[in-house]
Order: sequence, then structure tokens, then C-alpha cells
Amino acid sequence: MNVAAFLLLAAMLTAYVMLDGYDLGVGAIHLLIMRTDRERAASFTAINPFWNGNEVFLIATGAMLFAMFPRAYAAAFSGFYLPFIIVLWLLMVRGMSIELRGHFQSDLWRGFWDVAFCLSSALLAFILGVAIGNVVRGVPLDSAGYFQGTFGFLLNGYALAVGALALLALAMHGAAFLWMRVEEDLRPRMQRAARMLLPIVVLLFVGVSVATVSMHPVANGAAWIAPLVAIGALVSIWFARSGVIAIAGSSLFLFALMACVALTLFPDLLPAYPSGAGLTIYNSAPNAYSVGTAFTAAIIGFGAALVYGTVAALRMLRA
Repeated sequence: MNVAAFLLLAAMLTAYVMLDGYDLGVGAIHLLIMRTDRERAASFTAINPFWNGNEVFLIATGAMLFAMFPRAYAAAFSGFYLPFIIVLWLLMVRGMSIELRGHFQSDLWRGFWDVAFCLSSALLAFILGVAIGNVVRGVPLDSAGYFQGTFGFLLNGYALAVGALALLALAMHGAAFLWMRVEEDLRPRMQRAARMLLPIVVLLFVGVSVATVSMHPVANGAAWIAPLVAIGALVSIWFARSGVIAIAGSSLFLFALMACVALTLFPDLLPAYPSGAGLTIYNSAPNAYSVGTAFTAAIIGFGAALVYGTVAALRMLRA
């Protein structure tokens, strides 16, 4: 049951990265490739039906971590308290920018929310990447499993590199999404943006992968499948001739990237740095009854969210 709970947690976090990832990516490139007010309005129109529903997966992931692995939840939220507070504020600013931009016909008003949307989205992608990088690298934990580091410790080179990879990968994901969603005259520019970001994403992915393997040597040959799938997905984006193929390729890349994270961590949830006993799916879980009850509730909720996401995706493809 603990393994099944780990897989479900990974699936929910992956769903969030793939779905809300294109929202964050659209925001990150908003000011860079959208030049006129009409074009910038098109960015908001493209994500407006989906962004708030996509964030459900982030909330559900946190709730599931609390219910199934409370010790890991306590250690993570105490150690990453300041970054998570920043994430909360950035989520609020991003939501406000999406909802309020069109309320007044003022260039100053719309310009302010354009900047807020772009900066909050880019910072969110970067900080979430830094958080994942620190989870993979490990954090200082005491004998009781509580975080003993500082905020400065979290800003290490490896985590910052993962943050940069997350930001650029999601920016590419957002460009692919816009390629599919915007009007015909804007699509060539979205295609160029995705292809411009692609080589940088490849370089960062290779560099981060090498650094990860140096910290966590691969013992199972099957673990190489996910990186190979990621490379294949990136190749498909380069040769894509439509936005649908590009968004499928970038979604597959993000899926493979999160699979790499899960395969690297398992069975850990929060490894200890530089060594020692970390928090695993076994020592951070309550009794089997509690895990089973939470797992059943999570499956129902995750299934409902998937149905919603599937219906939304089908409507998006028809639009």
C-alpha cells in the first residue's frame, strides 16, 4: 500500500506539472513574445478556461502528502516554509492578474497585470523547480526527521540548475500550448519560440541528469528508460508541424522528467543530506489502516479531477 501511495502521489504531482505547467509557461513568455495588447489578451484567453482547475492537482498533492506521509509533510513544510509562503503569494498574484486584467480599459492597468502575470508565473516555475531539486539532493535532517538547514542552504547550485530547467521547460511547454491555441497568424511565432528554447532545455536536461547520477548512481538499468523517453519527446517537438504534436511532445517530456524524479527518489520521500537516514514511504507513514483510507479517498478525488481534465482537454482540442 505504501508503494501504491507513492505512485499515486507521483502521478498527482506529474498531472499538476503537465497541466498547470502550460499556464506557468504561457505566463513566463507572456511579455517576451506577445507584442500588442491584442496578442497579450490572447494569452489570457488561451488559458482562462483551464488554469484554476489545473491548480486542483497541487492542492490535492499537498493534502495527500499530509494524509499518507505526515512525517514527510511536516519536515518538508517546516524546511521549505519560506519558499512555500512565496509560492502562495505568487499563486495569488497570478490568479489576480488573470481575473483582473480585463476589468478596466486602461493601458496602465493592463500593463501592470501583464507584468505581474509574467513575473509571478516565471518565479513560480523557478521556485517549484528549486524545491524539487532540493528534494532530490536531500536536506539536513536531525534524528527525528526535522529540517536543520537554512533558507540559504536551499539555494545550492544543483537546485538552482533544476529551477532553471523547470522554468525553461515550462516556457517551452507554454509556447507549444499557445502554438495550438492562438489564431493562425500567431502560430509561426509560437513555433519559433518553442524551437528556440529547445536546445537550452536539452543542455540543461543533460547537465542536470549527469549531476543527478553522480549523487544517486543508477542501480537498475530500467531507470534509463525515462531519460531516453524524455530525449525522444524533445526530438518530436523539434520536428513537430502542428501545435497538437508539439504540446503532446512537451507533455511527454515533462512526464518523463517527473518519472526520472520518482525513480531517483524511490523509496525516499525526503533524503538526508549529506548522508544519514531520510524519510521514506515506510518510516513517514502512519498505520496501514490510515494509509489505506487516505489512498481510497485520494483515488476517488484523483479520478474525478482526471475526468474534469479530460473533458476540458477535449473541449480545448475542438475549439
